[in-house]
Amino acid sequence: MRVLVFFDLPVQTHTERRAYTQFRKHLVKCGFLMIQESVYGKLALNMTAAQGIMETVRKNKPSKGLVQMLVITEKQYARMEYVVGEFHSDIIDSDERTVFL
Repeated sequence: MRVLVFFDLPVQTHTERRAYTQFRKHLVKCGFLMIQESVYGKLALNMTAAQGIMETVRKNKPSKGLVQMLVITEKQYARMEYVVGEFHSDIIDSDERTVFL
């Protein structure tokens, strides 16, 4: 599964820019990868893990702006269509390296 976070945050004042930076850094620290500007995604093993990830995002959301989350399956994510441009990444962003204990 994937947890996608979409956000549109104000950056007019110093305080708003700081809140934006802190939120973005929190996402990266939690293992989210940037898919597109203001769109981040993270792998989750199951729905319970996805709900935990979403709860941490809720706890660290900025006070202003719009933050949206969506949980999709790997099959749905793999069907993403690139209309313009190509996907380029050196980051291994798949579950093929996941170890089940």
